[in-house]
Amino acid sequence: MSRGLKVSDLLRPLEEKPIQAYFGQGLHSLGLLRWILEQTGKADVWVSSYSTSEPFLNGFIHLKEDGLVRQSMILLDQRACTKTVKLECLLANAFDHVMLGQNHSKITLVCNVHYKVAVITSQNQTYGARAESTIVTTDDGVFNVLLNQFIDIAGNMAAEIDVKNGNGIIASRDAAESGGTRETTSDPIGDCRPFGY
Repeated sequence: MSRGLKVSDLLRPLEEKPIQAYFGQGLHSLGLLRWILEQTGKADVWVSSYSTSEPFLNGFIHLKEDGLVRQSMILLDQRACTKTVKLECLLANAFDHVMLGQNHSKITLVCNVHYKVAVITSQNQTYGARAESTIVTTDDGVFNVLLNQFIDIAGNMAAEIDVKNGNGIIASRDAAESGGTRETTSDPIGDCRPFGY
């Protein structure tokens, strides 16, 4: 994306196009998320990334301060935890839940009573000059599959970091590691529903 272009110069409003794609430089995740939230209004947000950055977290805090984020969760890769720990204070102010697992995916899910938006991208929550690919869709089926799988990974194969109180890992969510089994429920999206949906 050339300097001076806005997201709205590259993508159509969510109401007009149920699926859109972009491949190139300069379309950053934070700007795209703000563009989405300005259309959806206040919503729950789930973010999955290999790693994150100080600029992304500061921007996400501004989204919360602007009243655009209701509740939020981020799933980061455990291999990037050294960097994650350095960003603990920002993570605590940006996200309600911070999860670490074996994760290389880059998705953002936005949901409220009017919208379900899924963003699938090659970009981590960092900034750079590399070309990245992004798909934005309001398709309910795509959103539901990704949310179910996000919750399965966060609920069964990740550990939550207590960034609010600085107590480290709250609990491992991997039943196989603990020797236990996960109870099944009638809830179609699993038993890890910390907010929203």
